[in-house]
Amino acid sequence: MLFYEPLFLFLFFPILLIIYFLIGRTRSARKWILLLGSFVFYAWSEPIFVWIVLASSLADQRIGLFIGGSKKARARKYALAWGVVLNIGILCYYKYTIFLIANVDWLLHALAQPQLALPAIALPIGVSFVVFEKITYLVDIYRGLSKPARDFSQYLTYVFFFPKLLAGPIIKYHDIAGQFEQFPESHMDDFFIGASRFMLGLVKKTLIADTLSTGADLVFAQDPAHLTSSDAWWGLLFFSLQIYFDFSGYSDMAIGIARMLGFRLLENFNMPYIATSMTDFWRRWHISLTSWIREYLYFPLGGNRVGAARTCFNLWICFLASGIWHGAAWNFVVWGAYNGVFLILDRLFLFRLLEHVPVWLANLFTILVVMVGWVFFRSTSASQALQILELMLNLASAPISSIAITADLKVVAAIGSAICVTQRVFAHKPDILQWFEGGRLQFAVQSALALLFVIGISKSIVASFKPFLYFRF
Repeated sequence: MLFYEPLFLFLFFPILLIIYFLIGRTRSARKWILLLGSFVFYAWSEPIFVWIVLASSLADQRIGLFIGGSKKARARKYALAWGVVLNIGILCYYKYTIFLIANVDWLLHALAQPQLALPAIALPIGVSFVVFEKITYLVDIYRGLSKPARDFSQYLTYVFFFPKLLAGPIIKYHDIAGQFEQFPESHMDDFFIGASRFMLGLVKKTLIADTLSTGADLVFAQDPAHLTSSDAWWGLLFFSLQIYFDFSGYSDMAIGIARMLGFRLLENFNMPYIATSMTDFWRRWHISLTSWIREYLYFPLGGNRVGAARTCFNLWICFLASGIWHGAAWNFVVWGAYNGVFLILDRLFLFRLLEHVPVWLANLFTILVVMVGWVFFRSTSASQALQILELMLNLASAPISSIAITADLKVVAAIGSAICVTQRVFAHKPDILQWFEGGRLQFAVQSALALLFVIGISKSIVASFKPFLYFRF
């Protein structure tokens, strides 16, 4: 069930809101309405895996109670290790089993040995996000940042909270535990602010990201031998804008839905394409994942307290892990390692160097580095990525393209690019934002947003199904 599907927009969410506001007068009522609604939401898409999440959540809750109540340091540590291994095991089985067996088969084939049969394992929607959040619960209790959930239903509500369930933001338990303790009431301001945020996200997804996905798919589905250098650059631009507007659009919708229900989720994007270094980019892009990696992997590895060489190694390992988290394929491994290398270069000298060049030049350099990384992210294999990169540099490639980049794709790409450039202008001249605070202008902006929202819904109804990019992670 997707946020922009008619089933969600016209049936599930309106019914949930009506019940939530009419019956949810007490904390207990709001909790149970939200828990049952969230369970139905996930079970609709994952009728089998939902029970595995439920069973593993029961194990989490019991382990959390033991960690929170035990006075023995070693026992608490072993309990935490068991809980983390249990959750990582679920992730590895569903996400990496086929990848590992395929690589073993490649080795067996090279040795002329019988190959293994690939199992049929479907990747559950949102499994990476669910597992990471469940781990934060146990680690937060172990570190003393949070107490165990008041009861099992409260912890289940955190796990199944449907706005963020399928593709984040990744919510660390200590960041939201207080809200799940209180189950705050939603006020009129919450509803209207949340609704506006939801509309903005749907417009980003349906009108910009989905349109550009057609162009990106058109290019990356072709044999690079049949493409021109121009085609490769267009395809990369389409995808670079698609992934931003798609994922930030989902995050906007998730944050908006939560706000309508009275909950406040942390931001997941902060104008990432205005970044002036790769370090700056990762402070702005998928903020919840970056902060998760920092708190639950980088710091336990020693962070920057273990000497310069070890710090650089820790950075690289963290982003290599980020690449593996994104997908079970070698191109994602290369993408993670690639980002890790540039973060190390930032730490060694690049960050200081970019501080001494004009902002626009540092921004342009950073975006080019990011876009090269997106080639590995979008390609179906590492070899295809290398072919695309070679094609981008080969201006003397085939003069005649086998595909047609239509005018509508170029127009939407220009609009998406203009939005990112405007963000840079606003960041450089924040006083300009005051122009939009007037009552009449605000009314005009909201009216335009409402109109685009209606157009976006209409497009989602008549156009072919295009899931969020991060659903497969």
